[in-house]
Parts: sequence; C-alpha cells; structure tokens
Amino acid sequence: MRTRIPKPEDFDHLSPSLHVSLIFPEVPETTTAILILFHGLGDSEAPFASFAKNINLPGVLAISVRGTTPLPPAVLGNLVLEPAGPPQNFLWGDDLTISPSTGDLDPDPGFSKAEDLVFGKLIRETLIGKCGWETNDILLFGFGQGGSLALGLSSKIRQGERVVDVTEGNGATTTTFKGVVTIGGPLPPSMIPTISARGKSRTPVLVCHGTSSEYIDEDAIDLLRKEFADVREVKWNKPDDDMPRNKDEMLPIMQFFAERLRG
Repeated sequence: MRTRIPKPEDFDHLSPSLHVSLIFPEVPETTTAILILFHGLGDSEAPFASFAKNINLPGVLAISVRGTTPLPPAVLGNLVLEPAGPPQNFLWGDDLTISPSTGDLDPDPGFSKAEDLVFGKLIRETLIGKCGWETNDILLFGFGQGGSLALGLSSKIRQGERVVDVTEGNGATTTTFKGVVTIGGPLPPSMIPTISARGKSRTPVLVCHGTSSEYIDEDAIDLLRKEFADVREVKWNKPDDDMPRNKDEMLPIMQFFAERLRG
C-alpha cells in the first residue's frame, strides 16, 4: 500500500473509545515520521500535545493520546470539589491495583485495553491499514505509566504481529518501532511475550529517570537489557522522575530523537 500523510478524518472512527490530539508539521506534506505520546497516570493528552508542539521535531506528525480509562475522582489526592463536568484525569492500566508487597499502586495493572486500542486501532488499523505507514516509521514517548505502555508495546511487537492490507491483500510482518523514550516508566512484565525462545526486541530504548526514581532501579534496567538489544540510560541530577525542566535534561532526549530520525 502506498504511504500517504494522515488526515484528521482518518482518526474519526477512534472516538469515543480513543481520543487523540494531532500536531502536524508546519508543512504537513513534509511528514516522514510519526511520534505517539502517552501521558502519565492521572493526566490527559493536552499537556503532551503542547510538549510535542514545543519540541517541534521537523517532519514529524505528533499524536498525543488520551488514557483509555478515566481515573476515579476518589483517588486524586488533591481533589477539589467542582461542578460536575467531563473527566480530566486518565490512566492506561486495566485497573487500579495495590501491590501486596509495597502497599502502593501496582506499576503493572495490565494494559490489555490500551494495547487493543492503541496498537490495534490507532497503529495497525489507522496508521498502517489506512495510511500505509510501518511501525519502524513510528517513535513512542511516554511518561510514568505512559512510558510503561510505550515499552510494553515495543516488547510485544517483536512477536511478529502480522499486519494485513485488506485492500491489496498483502501482509507485512512488523517487529520494531523507530525508537521509544520512557521517563520513569518501567517495562511491565505482563507485556513480555511468554515464548521461551524469544529474541530481544530491536526497538532502541532511551530510559530517563531521577536518582531516587520510584520504579527505575537496577532491577528495572536489568530487565530492560534482558528484553531489548539497545538500551540507553540517562540518570538526571535530580531525585524525581518529573518531565524535563531545562535544556540539560532535555538534551539526551532530543539527541535520541535526532539519531532515530536520521536512521
């Protein structure tokens, strides 16, 4: 199938199950790659659409995706009673579960719903099936739980998901993304293929975190290096895993994007 630039109407069928915000290059016809962004637990797609607009990657169509499930208001620690309105806070996990070992929210609540909608509907059905792109044209960026989803999709895709062009009757096996960036989000074990003889994912990974990261420790890095062939780690000179606050923190991310876009 011939590749074409996606149009806003190509995504209409995703609603109401999946909401996306599109940020086209200044000249849409220059699009040569796609960046999909996943926000963190309790956030929405709007700030990450602004982030994509601010970094302004040349020739890149950015797609900021809203989490697949509204976050129950009762779990918001800073809940302020306001008039009822549409949900503003979302998550990617199948549920909110408490880890029995730590008593905190489980970083791997299962991502089946998000995988079905993001990979099945957005990537496979829309970007590949409708518009003719390939997964190795697509970069993934995620923060917190969104970073876990990005890593999980990159892990699962190595199974050789078969993407069929129903118009032409052709199939193409796609096993890698162009690259994935996670900020503070670990690889969820539930999204590691269960095939014992599986090879490492060949999607390049950049993992960024603070010195006292909640979820990215030596074990998390070891698991990534066990499952991915190319893992780069950036440990920021700050304790937390917040989004980049300055040029120094943003530089390795931009360098990774530039390298992957050249590739």
